[in-house]
Amino acid sequence: MPENASYQQIGEIFARYDSFVIMSHVRPDGDAIGSQLALGLALEAAGNRVRMINDDGLPDNLRFLPGSDRIELPPTEPLEDYEVAIALDTATKPRLGEASLNAASKAKVWLNIDHHKSNPRYGDVNHIDSSSPATGEILYKLITALNLPLPDASRDAIYVAVSTDTGSFQYPSTTADTYLMAADLIKRGLDVGKMNSQTYDSHPYRRVELTRALLNTLELTGGGRVAHWELTLATRDSLGLKPEDSEGLIDMIRAIEGVTVALFFEELDGGKIRVSMRSKDPRIDASDVCGQFGGGGHALAAGIRMAGPLAEAKQQVLAAVCAALPGA
Repeated sequence: MPENASYQQIGEIFARYDSFVIMSHVRPDGDAIGSQLALGLALEAAGNRVRMINDDGLPDNLRFLPGSDRIELPPTEPLEDYEVAIALDTATKPRLGEASLNAASKAKVWLNIDHHKSNPRYGDVNHIDSSSPATGEILYKLITALNLPLPDASRDAIYVAVSTDTGSFQYPSTTADTYLMAADLIKRGLDVGKMNSQTYDSHPYRRVELTRALLNTLELTGGGRVAHWELTLATRDSLGLKPEDSEGLIDMIRAIEGVTVALFFEELDGGKIRVSMRSKDPRIDASDVCGQFGGGGHALAAGIRMAGPLAEAKQQVLAAVCAALPGA
């Protein structure tokens, strides 16, 4: 089913089967984990058997979410008795990770729900809505359209999923529907102050140390329109960083006056380089630029995993970004 499945067609899958393994991408963020919890706990409340797995497990910064202890590392053997594999917020199938792919390899049906424009529709059934600001908002619409239960834990997970993927409802992808969704979640008992405090006001001190280290590498190029900084393995190891510690920090340099593109270069184990790109100008499509290096994502937010070394990766990506600047 290469075309977009309707909510009703997805509902038919939920009605036909009763066991689901739900996954999200490696290095999961708030939308990935929030989406897993939102749908997983809703399906469980409807009487189904659910496993929620992630190759990298649960990030420490999301442990406050109710039900988050249900996110587990994949088992070493395939889950023989789980019929439906559901991939959430994951632009390409390999991004689920080898262990999760192996765990879900016996599933009869693959369901792919996502909001990345670069998603190639790798599921047997796909629902890709690139106009949605977060996968969590898609799941809110799905759950309410199908009249599935919406437990308090699902409610809170949806809010965090959407809030973190919209920059606290600030990014251009935020729509009237997004605010109406948030209003409905509040009517259903969401404690906005508590959720925001736990999401944004409870960072470990090492994150502050990371910010200081990143600022020491900050550079502007492209006539001041491109800001970039870098995280080396040496800095990661010296500060004892975890992957989630850098979440959202790119917004600091994205906010510099006159900057239209922000880039975060990060050394990974195995000689790979992770690149995060944010664009403030719709004429500079981040997904298209990242696509030149095998990456992808959204028009204003995308990423790459590419071969190093860091200096060469920076040179190549910065050249492509500067070439994409209006008037270049």
